[in-house]
Formats: sequence, C-alpha cells, structure tokens
Amino acid sequence: MSRVIMPVDRQYAPKRTHVALIVGALMLPGMATAQPDPNADGYYAIPAQGELIGQDYEVIANQDDTLLDIAREHNVGYEEIRSANPDVSLWVPGEGTSVTIPRRHILPDVERKGVVINIAELRLYYYPETSEGQPSRVATYPIGIGREGYDTPLGITQTIMRLEQPAWYPPSSMRQEAAERGDPPPEVVLPGPDNPLGEYAILLDIPGYLIHGTNQPDGIGMRASRGCIRMYPEDIESVFDEVPTNTQVNIIDHSIKVGEDEQGNSYFQVFKSVEGVESGIEQLEDMLVTRGVIEEQGGGLLDKVRLLPHFAEPDDRIHSLSSFYQAVIEPPSETDVMTVYSLMDEPAAASC
Repeated sequence: MSRVIMPVDRQYAPKRTHVALIVGALMLPGMATAQPDPNADGYYAIPAQGELIGQDYEVIANQDDTLLDIAREHNVGYEEIRSANPDVSLWVPGEGTSVTIPRRHILPDVERKGVVINIAELRLYYYPETSEGQPSRVATYPIGIGREGYDTPLGITQTIMRLEQPAWYPPSSMRQEAAERGDPPPEVVLPGPDNPLGEYAILLDIPGYLIHGTNQPDGIGMRASRGCIRMYPEDIESVFDEVPTNTQVNIIDHSIKVGEDEQGNSYFQVFKSVEGVESGIEQLEDMLVTRGVIEEQGGGLLDKVRLLPHFAEPDDRIHSLSSFYQAVIEPPSETDVMTVYSLMDEPAAASC
C-alpha cells in the first residue's frame, strides 16, 4: 500500500477515509492544506461556479507496490496513472518513488443527470437525484470500455435491471471464435471467480450492454472489453444500490474538455482518442468561443504552435489555458502617433 499523501495543489477530496485522516498528520510546513470532501461516501459537492472537482496529489510508493496497485487504491484507471507518471515503472515503481494521482476532473459539458459515461476519458460520472434544498453532488469512477471493433455505443439510454451475482452467457460471436481456436467456452458461466461480470451488473436498455464489475481489475482504464462498461469490483458495489432502475445513462465521446475553476481560470484537457491535430485545435477554439472565453474572431489569440504537441501527442492531463495565449500587440493609438511625429519634427525645427 502506498504511503504519505501530499497534495499537489489546493484541495483534494479522497474517497477512502483512511487517506483523509493521514493527510493532516503528514502535512509539511508551508504546504497547501488538503481538505477532504465533506461527504465521506465518495461524492464531490458540485461547485457553485465552474466545472472542476477534486485535486491531484502525490503518494510515495512502497517496495511491493506496482503502479496498478496504486491506481486501484486511489480509484484511478490504467491510462490515467500511466499518463500522470510516464517515467515511472509500471511493475516496479520502487521504494520511495513519488507517484502523481490524477484526481482532478473537468465535469463533462452535458446535462448533469443520472449516469454520464465519457468513453474518451474512460470515466463514469454519477449525478444522484437530490431533495429540494440539498446541494448537488457527483461521484466519478474509472472504467474499462470496448476495444477496437467492439465500440461502446453512444447516445442516451437508461438502466433497466440490476443483477447481483449474475451469470454470464458468452455471446455467440465469442463462442464461435473460441470454438475455431479449439477452446469452446461453456454456454453459461455461473457466479464465482471465473465470471467476467464480477458480482454486480446493471443492464442498459441497449441489448447486450451492461455496466458491471470484473474479475480482471487490471483492465480498468483500458479499451479491452467487447463493448460493456467495466468497473472496479468495489466501485460497482458502491453504486449498485445508488443507481435505481430507469436512471438515464448518457454515453458520450468527448475527446476535448474545457472548464473553469471557481476563480474563473480556464483549463483544457485532450485525450489520446482525439482525431486530427488541426481539427482538434479548431474544436478547442469553437468550445472557447461558445463559452465566451475568447471572441468569435479571436482564435488568433491562442498560441497554436505551443498547442500543437498537446494534440499531436495528447497526455490526458488538465492544463491551464493562461500559458497558451499569444501576447497581443496593439497598434499605436492616434495620440502615440502624434507624439512620434512631434519628436521627429523637433530636431528639424532646431536646425532651422
């Protein structure tokens, strides 16, 4: 288990209470204070202004930790932990290695209702219904989705049934492929350690698609399934009773996200699934125009040369937009022009 929690920035809302307890005890002088989420059940309070929740922070790896162990302990998926720590060994981070935990998120730019799944982000957001007068809140979890050729379908659907200890019926396509390899699977896999659905499953109103647990948690945060949405066993257990039947599920593919913090500072995030460098930058400009961050004719204010690497090789990280604006060189005012000409005339007048 990783140790020593150190906030990277202003605030982090940990899911597990033991993390919150040791933060204060290990805080160093002059280090920003990490404040736990007021809800100890894993929910973030939705900010009154802006779209950013959570906070990145750092942990120190122990001798026996793998990066995947640390990711699961802190509710992060494979791609997230790799992108945040590109120079750290996946299998042997090493005793004393500092590991960044990317737990700051930009809320998706869609209706905050029910379940929102952003397949580009490999992350699920759940907005529970709240009683009048109660603050809105959101929980978020890493997921695994369909690999190439088994794309998770997009669009709005709903949950139709919840199954505890589900049996798994391998689809005919899988059974045929396995039979051709000489290893036909059983027609049904009963609940147990060999069941790829895990212990809980939520059926969607799309035939054959579910949100479910897994018996291979290392695949969370990857594109590895046949289209279903996988969750860590502890995550699907925590939401199973929270998500009622007929809950709206909005499956989106937002490879670029923008948002503001509570102080009005703008941020952007580009995921590895973004297609096209120039079209990606144009899409970012359009999003910023729509939000009123830049003027409709003000796309030239963005430093496209500095933005190029973030679209050519996306890193999935959240970046401040403040360092990607070009310096604006304003034309001289009429008064400045008159002053220049006056100075030019002075020597000539003196020589007469």
